[in-house]
Amino acid sequence: MQLTVDTCGEISYNKDMDRTILHCDMDGFYASVELLKYPQLKNHPVAVCGNPENRHGIILAKNAQAKKYGIKTAETVWQAKKKCPKLQLLPPHHHKYKEYSLKINEIYQRFTDMVEPFSIDESWLDVSASLKLFGTGREIADTLRETIKKELELTLSVGVSFNKIFAKMGSDYHKPDGTTVISRDNYKDILWPMNVRSMFFVGAATADKLNKTGIQTIGDLARADRTLLTALLGKQGSMLYEYANGLDSSPVSRYSEREKIKSVGNGTTFRRNLQGMDDIKVAVTALSDTVASRLRKYQMKGFGVKVDIKDPEFKVISRQKQLSAPTNLAEEIFHASIEIIASSWRLRDPIRMLTITAINLCDENESEQLSLFDLEGHARQEQEKIERTIDNIRAKFGDNAINFGRVINNDIGIDLDDNRIE
Repeated sequence: MQLTVDTCGEISYNKDMDRTILHCDMDGFYASVELLKYPQLKNHPVAVCGNPENRHGIILAKNAQAKKYGIKTAETVWQAKKKCPKLQLLPPHHHKYKEYSLKINEIYQRFTDMVEPFSIDESWLDVSASLKLFGTGREIADTLRETIKKELELTLSVGVSFNKIFAKMGSDYHKPDGTTVISRDNYKDILWPMNVRSMFFVGAATADKLNKTGIQTIGDLARADRTLLTALLGKQGSMLYEYANGLDSSPVSRYSEREKIKSVGNGTTFRRNLQGMDDIKVAVTALSDTVASRLRKYQMKGFGVKVDIKDPEFKVISRQKQLSAPTNLAEEIFHASIEIIASSWRLRDPIRMLTITAINLCDENESEQLSLFDLEGHARQEQEKIERTIDNIRAKFGDNAINFGRVINNDIGIDLDDNRIE
């Protein structure tokens, strides 16, 4: 590959030459992190799930042994236990997953600064400018797998290709703990015979539409008429045609330039259904507190608040409200959320789950065009000082050090031993 260095010291490469893209996908990430504490369960079927007693009984992750029994993410615990009565269940610890995700991406950055996280356990790496230092794409992938296994005792699977989509599909091809190279020479042999449902971004509904037109494999998709695909699926049809033919040219972002957070939310399924405004206020107090503290941690504010409500029959409504000024205050998020619920929900109806989300975010230092006659400005500044003081107390003495009175001794399932609801 021909490399050039510009006057600012930036490394680039000839656009006519293929890039070398890696997609790194941790193997059974949540379950693998939990098993670090329980090595005796390593060869047993294990799943990470919410507490069934608190009605959080959904499978969040499973290890390879559990996968052999057909256990799937998002199915209920009782369904999983029917398939595998000896399934070992472990509770989730989201702060651990975030901690390990940071460590993993720090290892990636030893090889390139072009690291783009796709989720908490997946990242794309563009190592095109690193080949002379660290070897071929396959060699870098194998080194990454060995390094993470040695330093963190976790495994990952890596896809190596000339674009992001094929690299992503390569990481799924040989799991766990494998490296798959998908090149211009072999992508038709590896990918085209696969069911079209295996194509990245092809869901069940899209696959059904494609199947009805005779498109069964990725090769069928690649050879299809692009105009007909666009007529069938709109812009997605043209995009899938390009992906199947290896025409993806989307760049890998630098880790330091990764996309800003678009929303900050928190939700929970309660130990019992919420009944009436008193219950709702307890729940909204705790959720708003968590959302506000996260906004301050990320140095963001929201111009709007969204509330999702799920009833015992699993029906969901979603409503939102725009604010007159951006906020990261629990008090303001609380009042906006209560207004939304009061205007859109019959209070006599039970609530199984609530999610509160701050939306339309901006940097907290972004200029606010407040009226010179705004009498509430000073009060908001004082409230922000109070809530930041609460942040400092919790940081020093623990999340349980200070809380809202109405939340203490609640019976809806908000655990004060871990006040940050995950």
